[in-house]
Amino acid sequence: MRFRFLMENKTDGPGCIAEHGLSIYIETQGRRLLFDTGASGLFVQNAEKLGVDLGRVDDVVISHGHYDHTGGVPAFCDCNKTAPIYIHKNAFHETYGLEQNGEWEKEPCSIRWTQEQRQAMEPRIVRTDGVTQISDTIVISGTIPKMEGYEPTETFFRKLEDGRYEADPMDHEQILIIREEEGLYVFSGCSHRGVVPAIRYARELFGGERIAVLVAGMHLYNAEKALRKKVIGQILSEDMDLVMPVHCTGIEGICELKAALGEKCVAAAAGSGYGY
Repeated sequence: MRFRFLMENKTDGPGCIAEHGLSIYIETQGRRLLFDTGASGLFVQNAEKLGVDLGRVDDVVISHGHYDHTGGVPAFCDCNKTAPIYIHKNAFHETYGLEQNGEWEKEPCSIRWTQEQRQAMEPRIVRTDGVTQISDTIVISGTIPKMEGYEPTETFFRKLEDGRYEADPMDHEQILIIREEEGLYVFSGCSHRGVVPAIRYARELFGGERIAVLVAGMHLYNAEKALRKKVIGQILSEDMDLVMPVHCTGIEGICELKAALGEKCVAAAAGSGYGY
């Protein structure tokens, strides 16, 4: 098992570019996977700097339908003509967040592909609906069940055809789970429904097996301190080998995780790598 961060909010590799987004290249069990594609095609430049051949990727897994995870898909398709792109069937709504002043954001937070790009990529899109197996040991979760006490820390809104808005239930977010000898590797893009529900669901899908490594955007940057403390306590109780908080976790959340987990917590950045 090896993986490399092709895009993250921070940069760590020589010549690597950072942007608000996430993209992870994974090599395991004879397969090459791409988990998310950042907000733009910049991750392709980082891949070249890091010696990653995107043309050899076998499968792309998209965590959810937000621009900072899907923006690089068109650029990827220019580099790779065959890999299927797994994305939840509910990921294609036009969604917006709210500014601090209560106004709608001017740009949607959802997928920003042009109609021409979408049509060109359509034959490669695999719409997931429930648990999807790439193999017996590489699984896409489908919708993550809600869990009381770990409600989303931020609400997004779907724009309806009549111009009204409704809360986005974030049912289009999914995690990637890979089973290795040492335990489960769990990759979560933003954990909008909560990183604890994501962890619990990953273990449930694999009969209660332990999680060895968690790589996750945890969306704790605007969470209250009490919730961050509760989440960190749950993560600590799982006794994982490695926790890598990324992207939307936030500086406070990352620092608190590092204080609680010590060497078992690594704050990854664009260019960072891991090998077991």
